Amino acid sequence: MSTTPDTERPLTGIRGVVLDLDGTVYRGDGVLPGAAEAVATLRDRGIAVCFCSNNPTKTPAEYVDRLAGMGIEADESAILPASTVTRDYLRDHHADDPTYLLGSDSLGEYLRESGQRLVDDPRAASVFVASWDERFDYGDMRDALAGVDDETTFLGTDPDRTIPAAEGFVPGSGAIVGAVARTIGREPDRVLGKPSPEAAEDALARLGVPAEDCLVVGDRLDTDLRMGADHGMATALVLTGVSGRTDAADSEVDPDAVLDSLADLPALLD
Repeated sequence: MSTTPDTERPLTGIRGVVLDLDGTVYRGDGVLPGAAEAVATLRDRGIAVCFCSNNPTKTPAEYVDRLAGMGIEADESAILPASTVTRDYLRDHHADDPTYLLGSDSLGEYLRESGQRLVDDPRAASVFVASWDERFDYGDMRDALAGVDDETTFLGTDPDRTIPAAEGFVPGSGAIVGAVARTIGREPDRVLGKPSPEAAEDALARLGVPAEDCLVVGDRLDTDLRMGADHGMATALVLTGVSGRTDAADSEVDPDAVLDSLADLPALLD
């Protein structure tokens, strides 16, 4: 079943889809019913797909392997996680700056491989990046307080306060970024990942399709659909993750469509 709210913008002429992953294509380690078939149908129709996730702990190569295990083939160039948006922002704006990362080992390795100069002492850094880390504790807040001053660039990899998991929801990067912000008494200079302009521009570049011909599909109104709405793309909410129908009715972001799951998407675009 799918529901299409009243809109002045019918979902026709879609040539590119920005597709969220966790809560949209899969949940935890399991692919959601009909998701692989929906992706295959989009491709058969000549619609370009960019997989865009706010998970900052995985690289495009890791997503290729994960999706392959779920029956979905993908090229690294079609995958845009928050780790890559963060890497590209640092490369473009802070390539030579000593950077302290409060985040996962996998993200640290990814940034080092890209040439970013990560330092072990936050007081030696001119850039402080906060991200998801299951080891986050009081010591990290103390390090942030010691290392971040008015001259330090403070970045968050993504704003997701919670993320869907097989057992329900678990804290995400946004919870840690928020804790650091409250500790140091200032908001981040930039929060990357969806719905940031950096993520939107990168996704559109990968699709090679104008924003007006693109659809963003995801389970979060405040990130997935906000990015689409802010950058001239159509939006579709799926109800397999964070946001529900009641949330959509109360949201500032008015989805062009609300779908029970990704399996309903091909029929919407018929």
